[in-house]
Amino acid sequence: MIIGIFSDVHSNLEAMTTVREAYEEDERDIDMYVCLGDVVGYGACPNECCDIVREMAEITILGNHDAAVCGRMNYAFYYDAARNALDWHAEQLREEHHEWLKSLPYSKTWEDVEFCHGSPVNREDFEYVFNIHQANGLIDHWDDLQHITFIGHSHLTKAFSLHPEEGAVEISGPLLEFEDDKKYIVTVGSVGQPRDNDNRACFGFYDTEAKTFEYQRRDYDVRSAAKKIFQSELSSDFAKRLFFGI
Repeated sequence: MIIGIFSDVHSNLEAMTTVREAYEEDERDIDMYVCLGDVVGYGACPNECCDIVREMAEITILGNHDAAVCGRMNYAFYYDAARNALDWHAEQLREEHHEWLKSLPYSKTWEDVEFCHGSPVNREDFEYVFNIHQANGLIDHWDDLQHITFIGHSHLTKAFSLHPEEGAVEISGPLLEFEDDKKYIVTVGSVGQPRDNDNRACFGFYDTEAKTFEYQRRDYDVRSAAKKIFQSELSSDFAKRLFFGI
């Protein structure tokens, strides 16, 4: 079975459209799509992106921006530009999408896999897992972890293998292979706002039989996505960073 997994669309219609087309054009038959959250936030097209994700994904997980926009999270502590963007998105979003975001789960377990937005511990806190220290902290929760946990949130492509005796080890793609005696945390990257110094949209394929995850990158029309942000009430910084993948 092949599962298309993506995350952190962040209202970037151009990137999301490109990723959808890449999945459709791939020679592998995709059996299921999973979105790991943050469909909204930062970008200029929240409704259009919600339309696509709702049509595509069999499973969609609640992200912190999704939670903030639909009233499930207090974001008063966010910095001004991010807080203003969330206010703007809350105003722009159609009611049907508000209700959809309100219904999304913090995590979903499927066979020996968990899908969540941030750390699988204290899921409602949306904690990051992007360094060895954070990954090692998960070993204390070994019995509660699934074989593989796919996450988003950091917009990075960080992945770690976990073992009670060996500790956490960072592993790298583009192809990750999973062993039976270890557990894994895999950050799948960001469709709409990559932050790993690669501005191409990021997404991936999980092969349940081969036990592999493959990262994919695609160029998209960054200029058009940025232009829409420049022409909106959103901070121009959200547009500028698209060009650099930061």
